[in-house]
Parts: sequence; structure tokens; C-alpha cells
Amino acid sequence: MKNTLKITLTLAAVTTLATTGLSQKALKKADASFDAKQYYKAVTMYKQVYASAPKDKKALIMFKSGVASQEINDYKSAESYFQKAIAGNFDDPTVYLKLAEVLKVQMKYPEAIVEYKNYKTKGGDAKRADLGVKSCELAQQWKDTPQRYKIENMALINSKESDFAPTFSDKKYQTITFTSRREGALGAAEVNLGTNHSDLWETKMDKNGKWSTPTILPPSISTPVNEGAGWISKKGDMIFFTRCPEESNKQAKCGVYMAKKQGSTWGNAERLPFNNDTVNFGHPCLRADGKVLFFTSRKSGGYGGLDIWSCTFDVKSNTWGQPVNAGPAVNTEGNEMYPTISDDGKKLYFSSDFHPGMGGLDIFVAEAGADGKFSKAVENLKYPINSSFDDFSIIFEGKKQRGFFTSNRDGGKGSDDIWSFNLPPLTFNVKGLGLSAGDELQGFKGKGELVSNVKVKIVGSDGTINEYNTSKDGSYNFKLKEKVTYTITTETSKQSTSPTFTMGYLASKDTRVITTVGLDKSKDFIADFELKPVVPKIRMPKILYDLGKATLRPEAKDSLNFLFEVMKNNPSTVIELSSHTDSRGKAVSNMTLSAARAQSCVDYLVKDKGINPDRLKAKGYGATMLLIKDDVIGKAKTKQEKEALHEVNRRTDFSILSWDFVDPNAPKTPSGTKPGGNKKTDDEEDDE
Repeated sequence: MKNTLKITLTLAAVTTLATTGLSQKALKKADASFDAKQYYKAVTMYKQVYASAPKDKKALIMFKSGVASQEINDYKSAESYFQKAIAGNFDDPTVYLKLAEVLKVQMKYPEAIVEYKNYKTKGGDAKRADLGVKSCELAQQWKDTPQRYKIENMALINSKESDFAPTFSDKKYQTITFTSRREGALGAAEVNLGTNHSDLWETKMDKNGKWSTPTILPPSISTPVNEGAGWISKKGDMIFFTRCPEESNKQAKCGVYMAKKQGSTWGNAERLPFNNDTVNFGHPCLRADGKVLFFTSRKSGGYGGLDIWSCTFDVKSNTWGQPVNAGPAVNTEGNEMYPTISDDGKKLYFSSDFHPGMGGLDIFVAEAGADGKFSKAVENLKYPINSSFDDFSIIFEGKKQRGFFTSNRDGGKGSDDIWSFNLPPLTFNVKGLGLSAGDELQGFKGKGELVSNVKVKIVGSDGTINEYNTSKDGSYNFKLKEKVTYTITTETSKQSTSPTFTMGYLASKDTRVITTVGLDKSKDFIADFELKPVVPKIRMPKILYDLGKATLRPEAKDSLNFLFEVMKNNPSTVIELSSHTDSRGKAVSNMTLSAARAQSCVDYLVKDKGINPDRLKAKGYGATMLLIKDDVIGKAKTKQEKEALHEVNRRTDFSILSWDFVDPNAPKTPSGTKPGGNKKTDDEEDDE
């Protein structure tokens, strides 16, 4: 029995040793794939070996699985692997940095901030941690307040594989050359990427704006090795691109190559002299004048990882000069790559993973100073150009705010896709209604009715004056310009009517001021105007008189000031001021007294307020139009009550006699006035 047990234990030990040996061998193979950047293969192998791996290796396996998953853009799996590595007490603070990065890509900004801070607390690079926190805070802000750019996936160009680094190939911006790993690309598949080698392809836009099926560039450019990130000269006679040759089945250093146009095709490519065999060179772009070539390299003399460099073409020696670093405003200790240059040479666009950004690679712009150097702080292009994913290689259609860029964000067809962008013009409009205020003496009868034929006058700070008439439905609509402040008023006439009130309306005393100055988003303004209907007689409150007197009381001036505003806002009206007396006194004297009362109102408006006397008519009606009859007054119980009722009859009303007054001394309408009901101005036509 003892011998049997001994034999069994011995066999178990041998089996365990054999299994352990196999596991260690498999782990070494997985590590070898990881070190060779064969990430797809490494992830699969780590899954197979994890269960049998030694306990002290499991956390490291999770970490490496996370790194490999991150490299192949499987961020959700990477997050899970890094969390498991932390749970397994992985003691390298880098795991917190990696976890923060994949959380950031997934726009989990609060969680990412926590892990960046953990990274710092655990002894990681404080500068890198603080930068990560700042980037997350900015990313959330930019996501919440997006730029006006409209982006769209170029579905007709993209494939299920990686398509990236577009460049315009002709002066009309109707031909695009780009890099792709799509089916039909030359060369063997890359094990680490799980895709084909990349080649340069071309697509053209037809007269209907549709892009053609991409075709691969000729064998002088596209070969069985990796080519990509091309740039066509402004004249269309040269192409610059990256090529990564292979020697003895080993990948050599990538370099910048150039080929010239020979007839309708490209000649043989040559490796430019500034390349060397120690580091990679790539991502070329040529300034429009053909004098300066920008590219990416990790060569010595830089600031960290990949940097943006340039060299100048020497016409005398017919060769390119020595590379010059773009400087610390552009380059960082991280990676700067995929430079593109504006046609005027003043703006350098590039991608970076170290400047504060939203994700892996963000697109930035650097502006050249008077000396041609990029020394100013760079600007992030923000959301939606940038995202939490990799965004790079942007090109503009000349001076227009539209073009293309590359991103591996959600919503695409493959790993990297080409996206279009366009900045739509800002649009501003003001619209509103003419609304009836109703008759307050009749319980606001007709209130809210739409008033037609109200003249809406819009005066801009740029000197333009536009006049519109409200339509049958009482509405108006006007297109505004950028960076202009507008004052809006109304004018009415006898033709300004609603269903209930056909005698016209008084213009609104309101003046509206709206501005488009400082606005960076399109906006519609609403400016409604409430208009007082014209009724046969409009009573003015508080224009009451002492018995037997025509002198204006102090409070009467408040009502007359109101009438002044009415006349100012309705400059074509002629007003009758009608005054009345109570029933006491002789008829002749009452007529004289009422006429004097009316004239006192006219005198105030003319002498104190400056109203043209031709617009005012004074008329007395004596006691012929009593509001309260004597039999009603006689029923009052006290003398004070009776006197108060008599006072109501001692009043002044006004009515509109005509709407056609023209002041011969009034200034003429300034030039630039564009009257008309709901018609487009010349400027509006030009904008469309």
C-alpha cells in the first residue's frame, strides 16, 4: 500500500513538472510574440497559457494582454486586463497609466482622472499624470461644447481595412491619393497588425460629386513592402511618400521617397538624402512653393519620441538640406506625426499624443511667425474633428474650411477611416409677429390677433436699413449678418389691420436691439411686437381739469407724454385732440372752455415736446358728449361723489384723423435702404 502511494505521488510530481515545463515554454512563445509586436497572436497565446501559468506570472500576463489589446484598439478588453492586473497586485505604476488611457479613449473621463491620479500616487511620472488629468477635463469640456464642423465617413472610399492619410492630387481638389491596407494591396500580411501591407491608392470625383472606386498607384510607387502617407506637390509633378523596405526578411528603417511625373504616370522612386539607417523617417508633406519639406522622425536632437522636422531645398545644389527640428512649441517628449501644411505655408497641422488632447492622437495646428518659425502655443482642433480615438492627417481644400482627415473612431468601416469635414456658414435670422393688444375699454377684445401690413424697420450698425411688411399671417423674417448689431422698430398705417380692428394700429413703442457680434453658433432671434388698435376715440387717463379751468394739471403731462411717444412712433399720423366739459355752465361758454382745454394740450406737445403743429388739431365739444349723464350724477349720495362724477366728464381724448402726413423737412431715407415685404437683400443673394 505504501509502495502504491509512493508510486502515485511520484507520477503526479512528474506530470506537474511536465505541465509546468510546457506552460513555461508556451509563455515564452507568447512573450516572444509580444516583443515582436505581433499583438493579435500574443493576446491569443496569453489566453491559452494563463490558466496553467505560475501564480506570480498571472498579473504580468494580464498587463501584457492589456497592452496588446490596447495596441490593436480593443480598448474594452484592455480595460478588463489592466483591472485584473491591478487586482493581482501588479507592482508597476504604469498599469494605472495604461488603464487611464483606455478609459479616456472610451470617454470615461471621471474614471480616467482617478487612474491618472493613482498613477501619480503610486510613483509614476507626475508630469504625465497631471497632463492626463488636464486632458480629460478639457476633453469633457470640448465634448460638451462642440465646434460647428460637420463630419461624415467617406463610405465610398473606405474599406473594412485601414484607410488613412489622404492628400489632394490636383489643383481642383477632385482627386485624392491615400494609404490603404485593403484587399488588392501588394505584399504579405503583417502578423502584428493582422492586415495587409499598405499601398498608395487614388480616387477621383465625378461631375456629380461621387468618388470613384479607388485604384492602386503603379508599381513604381506601390510595391510588396509598406508604402503610405503620401503627399503630392502643388503642381502635381512630384509625389513624396513613406516606404519601409525589407531586407533578408527583416524590416529595414522606413524612409522618405520621391518620384516625378513622367507623362501620365509616376517614374521610379528615389530615397531622399537626409534619410539614414539608424531611425525611421516618414509622413512627408511639401509646402506649396516646393521649398520646404516637413516629415516625422525619431532622429537624434529631438525632444522625445517622434518629432516634426523640415528641410529646405537648395536650388543651387539641387538637393535637400539638413533636417531642422520644428521646435519645442510643436514637439514634445511624446510623439508628433503626420504633418500637413496649409497652401500659404502659415499653418502646420500635425497629430500628437502628448499635447493636451481628447484621446490617443489629436490634431493640432501651429502658426508660423514672421520669421517662419512655429514658436507660438499650438491649438487643439477640438471636437468633433478630434475624438477620444486616434485622429490625424488633416487636409484642407485650399482656403475653405472643409477637407478630410483620418480617424479610427466609432462609426467607421474599418480600423482607420477617411472622414470629411465641413464648417457650415453661420446663419442668423430674426422673425416675429405683429400682435394686437386689443381694446382695453372692451375687456381687451381682439387681443393676440395677427396684424398685417406692419412696417418692420431694421437698422444695422453697418449702415444698412431694411424695411419689411408683415404678411397676411402677421409675420416677418429677416436674414442677419455676422458681427452686426441691429435696432428693430415698427411703423403702422391705415392698412395695418386685423379681423377685429380695421381702422389701423398704432406702432409699438418697443425698440428691440439684437446683435450677432461675438456669436460663434447660428441662432434665430424672436422679436414680436404688440400693437395698440385704433378705435374711434382713445381716452387719455388723468387729463382732467378743475371746474371752469383749462390749465393742465401736473399729472396730465404723463398722459401727454404717452401721446408724444405714440406720435413719434407713428410719424405719418395727424391727431385730433378733443376736450370736453361737464354739464354745468352755459353751452357757449362750455364750447369755449373745452376748446381752450384742447389747445392747452396742443401747446404742450408743440412747445415742450417738439411735435409739428400741422399734425395736431384742437377741438372742443363742450358738454355734448357726456360720459356720465346728469340723472346718474343726481343719484349720488354726497357732494364729493357728485363732484367726482362731474370730473370724469371734464376730459381730453384723441383720435387719428389721417395716416398720410409727410414732413417736408424730414431727412430722406439714407442710401442702402432696401424696402420691400419679405424680399431678399442683395447681400442675402450673394451669400447663397
